[in-house]
Amino acid sequence: MRIDDPRITVNVTELAAALAKTDDAALIELFLRELLTPAETAAVAARWALVKALKEKKTQRAIAKDLGLSLCKITRGSRELKRPNSAFQRMLDIAAETDPEGGASEVGAVNPTADR
Repeated sequence: MRIDDPRITVNVTELAAALAKTDDAALIELFLRELLTPAETAAVAARWALVKALKEKKTQRAIAKDLGLSLCKITRGSRELKRPNSAFQRMLDIAAETDPEGGASEVGAVNPTADR
């Protein structure tokens, strides 16, 4: 599918609605690992680690070194996090609600479960 294909919006919207209907984190993780290739899983995990690192006020250069991401991706993430009603911030808040320590899991933490 090309990035301008209207089916992208239809499918992403449908997927988001399905994910929103479950509170089973293990099912969602399994689904994502089955849906995505190992490289895609790593890319998504790196983007989430990026958002958490930005929230922790880590420098862009430190994030780039730690996660192996380009400064362009980090700048984009920073810009998205600063937007009013940022979905990034809302998801960080949701993650913090589910963590008894009051924050998202450790930045860059890796789940030892191997990709399938």
